[in-house]
Amino acid sequence: MRPVRQALFAGALTAGAATTAAIPAVAAPVDTPFGTIEVPDEIAGAIQSIQPPAAPGAPAPFAAPQIAAPPIETIAQRAVDAAMAQVGKPYVYGANGPNAFDCSGLMQFAYQQAGLSIPRTSYDQARAGSPVSLSSLQPGDVVSFYNGGHSAMYIGNGMVVHASTSGVPVKTAPLSSMPADGAVRF
Repeated sequence: MRPVRQALFAGALTAGAATTAAIPAVAAPVDTPFGTIEVPDEIAGAIQSIQPPAAPGAPAPFAAPQIAAPPIETIAQRAVDAAMAQVGKPYVYGANGPNAFDCSGLMQFAYQQAGLSIPRTSYDQARAGSPVSLSSLQPGDVVSFYNGGHSAMYIGNGMVVHASTSGVPVKTAPLSSMPADGAVRF
């Protein structure tokens, strides 16, 4: 009887090997915490079947919150913020802050607060930096008026902040309220 069993066992192994070799290998992608991997369909189905279904009304699985990066604050924006913080302070000829300002002193002070050193006088400010057209102004650009005799900072939306004249505190005004003749960007 023993040789018969051995022959049957050997036949079963041969038949099984032949059957196994005839099955094509099929793989399915499965997402894991380590990336997507390819696994045979039989295993992929088994993996999916062991994941518990979501209960009705159950909270969603935890997902890491998406945190937006804070906007990058430029030197120009810091200068605008510093100049705007001076609105209401008195105009004093030759003053460059922190309690009073003339036009170029306000520009120099604002940029100094932003970490950049610019020239002291409105004439020197008009010749420094990179020239920009009045149609391309960006907040922080220093605008020159009256052939370089007055400077103000463009703050956006057609407005400037400046220390205008004796008796008038630092204020905002429309760019068009004075004859602008150029602008520079620091």
